[in-house]
Amino acid sequence: MELRQLRYFVGVAEAGSLLKASGRLGVAQPALGQQIAMLEHEVSARLFDRSSRGMSLTDSGRLFLEHARVVLADAERARMAVRDCAAVPRGEVALGLPTTVALAATMPILSACRTELPHVRLKLVEAYSGFLREWLQSGRLDLALLYGESVDPGLSRRPLLDDQLVFVTSTAKVRLPKRLLLKEVARWPLVLPGPEHALRRIIDDACAPERLELNVVALIESLSSVKRAVEAGIGSTILPLGSVAQEVADGKMRTAVIDNPHMQRRVVCATNVTRPASLACAAVTALTQRVIREMVESGAWPARWVGG
Repeated sequence: MELRQLRYFVGVAEAGSLLKASGRLGVAQPALGQQIAMLEHEVSARLFDRSSRGMSLTDSGRLFLEHARVVLADAERARMAVRDCAAVPRGEVALGLPTTVALAATMPILSACRTELPHVRLKLVEAYSGFLREWLQSGRLDLALLYGESVDPGLSRRPLLDDQLVFVTSTAKVRLPKRLLLKEVARWPLVLPGPEHALRRIIDDACAPERLELNVVALIESLSSVKRAVEAGIGSTILPLGSVAQEVADGKMRTAVIDNPHMQRRVVCATNVTRPASLACAAVTALTQRVIREMVESGAWPARWVGG
């Protein structure tokens, strides 16, 4: 199996036909078809369904595509590492950010990267923490900001900060104290993500010892939709303080500290120790950690710094 075959396979998968892929790759259509056939023979599986409309991936093809992209990305990282061992950081670095972290950190990290690492092309991927962890382990991401310090095979986690979770409500004419007990929060109508969401698990785990049942009036996975529902007065919610800092400053929302030691979550910077980091990846990792520390120290990210 050759890297060339993997590039051809990915090209055909993305183009959807030999004809289109031939033009994009600069390879004659018969030669391209022959290489795909040889690849299918080598893996002992049919990777494409052929029809008059073109070529579509089989189930085996979709699985093979994920691995092919990882192999090609690793090969590119190796090439860039050798080329740049005595040069400036350059190339693409994929950074994964959970939604609530992305809201606060995307622009500061992106701005610093463009200024300090002009030859690095930063790819920002926003998703749930669980997805980011899986993609980091598979090689689709170079680094990611994740929640918690649980041990994951092949991953190194450096603690950065503890994010305070707060009660969030609209500006309705209801007196809101600065602090609330968790049992008081349970009396409010709430809009929260589903039980499988990492934030919801923290909330449910905090409620369990007190045997509290929350008054959840709607399950909403999207952060922006949760905030719109709160602004509309549909319900209140529980979020990291930094994710609603702008709305609070604008007078659209109010917050109260939840008097419970479990209502916080740790943000860590995770990398895959089974894959050698490129010069660019190491530079972006250091930059990301520094930018976030500066945000915490300046108050731009309301949190407690726990990193070294």
